[in-house]
Amino acid sequence: MAAHSSGIGKEQDPCGNDGVSSMTGEAQSEVLSWELMESRIRGYFDDCNSGDVARIAANFEPDGVHYFPPGTYEGPFRGARTIAEKWHTAVETLGSCWTVDNVMCDPPRRRAVIEWTHFKRAQGIVLRGDEWYEFSPRGLIREIRAYYASPQDPALKNLELGGFDYASRGYPLRPPGT
Repeated sequence: MAAHSSGIGKEQDPCGNDGVSSMTGEAQSEVLSWELMESRIRGYFDDCNSGDVARIAANFEPDGVHYFPPGTYEGPFRGARTIAEKWHTAVETLGSCWTVDNVMCDPPRRRAVIEWTHFKRAQGIVLRGDEWYEFSPRGLIREIRAYYASPQDPALKNLELGGFDYASRGYPLRPPGT
């Protein structure tokens, strides 16, 4: 997903945009590194697994938003503190823990996408999906858009892509440390 330059110092957009984010209206002048973006995402997941509200919130801009599929939770989580408190509650009540399974970054656009696994240990549920990230110029998370591999059907214990062989591809089948 890394963008390629065509021309010296100028990022070409195949749709003819002028270097302004269609999502935020901000100039895309400061380029974050792949390493910084991946480190921020993996650190965010470590912080979520800790359940520590302050650590989780520190990964976001104060007005960060986490979007979810329709009918999930009570809608988007808005604000760094709200996002952190929601994940703290998930760790405490559901035994939630998450893994980052794949990462792709687009530093010039300050965007990334990951695949993840969410283990809800208290319910014995495995939920898989991906998330699209948008970063601020400071390298903090501005927005996350979550997509699930399947609807959260309460009758299913493994919510993942049908027919996809997670085991042979090296995806985690059990929560870390078990």
